[in-house]
Amino acid sequence: METETEETKTSAFVHVSVLSRELVEYLEISPGGHYLDATVGGGGHSQLILAAAPDVQVTAIDQDAEAIAAAKAKLAPYGDAVQFWHGNFAQYQPGEVLFDGIIADLGVSSAQLDLPERGFSFRHPAKLDLRMDQRQSLTGADVINHWDEVQLADAFYQYGEERLSRRIARRIVERRPLQTTTELADAIASCVPRKYRYGRIHPATRVFQALRIVVNKEMESLKIFLNQAPHWLKPEGRIGIISFHSLEDRLVKHSLRDSCLLQVLTKKPVTPQADELQKNRRSRSAKLRFAQRIEN
Repeated sequence: METETEETKTSAFVHVSVLSRELVEYLEISPGGHYLDATVGGGGHSQLILAAAPDVQVTAIDQDAEAIAAAKAKLAPYGDAVQFWHGNFAQYQPGEVLFDGIIADLGVSSAQLDLPERGFSFRHPAKLDLRMDQRQSLTGADVINHWDEVQLADAFYQYGEERLSRRIARRIVERRPLQTTTELADAIASCVPRKYRYGRIHPATRVFQALRIVVNKEMESLKIFLNQAPHWLKPEGRIGIISFHSLEDRLVKHSLRDSCLLQVLTKKPVTPQADELQKNRRSRSAKLRFAQRIEN
């Protein structure tokens, strides 16, 4: 039986799945098929897969314990048709199992952004955590307060594509220690030009993206996953990846295209339709790419 704290966390972890129609269409779910959801989140995509055909099985993995708890609650009606694994998809090993399809929805989830204590957003004051897997030791505060100025600037430029990375890194070093999300956001805002401060996005947005990627080793993990995943597919099995920023999308595009095991099905990325954009503003940057395992 869940404790009150676990129930509260589960109910608070609400993630709106993006590009659901398109993902199910391209996956071509078959009766009795076995599918891998490499980033189960709240379980939305897995639920659609399980409901799409009879006797479908899903292996659902996630590195976020709160996501696993929420997905278990959502997918409980499907019983033994769902198997869960808690960990980073780069460390997952399916053994002899081959899948009819594999999906991954990359980046930070709506729930992680909306739970202030996770530290992914600067809308509310919270500790600079930013860990997707709470079992790991490195936090956002560790990076911000202990990396040197050059390391910080390089990370902001490489992973956040932040053109003012050096100026921002210098201000952070001047202001630290910085312990909360709002302290970091204020330090960043204080050193950028006025037009930058009041632009389309908050000046801290790219830095928080970069910090999240660094803390969770997202690009390294994605490279490993994209290299391994095609080997886990049955012949004609399909893999679909949803990404949310250009660094991820570029890596996905090239990995699917360059794999000798795959044939790309989407020459250009699939993007959300107008009705989805209207309902879920966060879907606007989502891009879906699909490929199919070729016969050996």
